[in-house]
Amino acid sequence: MADMIASDAQVEKGRVFELAAELFGVLSTPMRLRILSALCDQEKSVSQLLREIDTTQPNLSQHLNLLYRSGVLAKRKDGTQVFYRVQSEKAVMLCRTVCTQIAIEMDEPASVPASERLSPRAVP
Repeated sequence: MADMIASDAQVEKGRVFELAAELFGVLSTPMRLRILSALCDQEKSVSQLLREIDTTQPNLSQHLNLLYRSGVLAKRKDGTQVFYRVQSEKAVMLCRTVCTQIAIEMDEPASVPASERLSPRAVP
């Protein structure tokens, strides 16, 4: 019985890592981080996002669809327009925390000891 409990715990631990890797994969492109940043404060239509983010409509739609399918974004239709909004505040908070830390490392490299840096490449 103890062996079954131990193996169940290992399976659950492995599943946690799989799901975390899946989320990091969804968030792994600069374009998707730009989209999340643009949607942090309010929902926006695809055309509004296109005005803010320098990309093509097909490329934007592909990234929006992936973020939607993964549960990070939600969407609604109003006539012919599709509006996107943040669905997972936790995912946005994670992105904001990491991006803020890297921005600090870039702007004030001396203020962050090497052992505490997220991105060693951020320092010139």
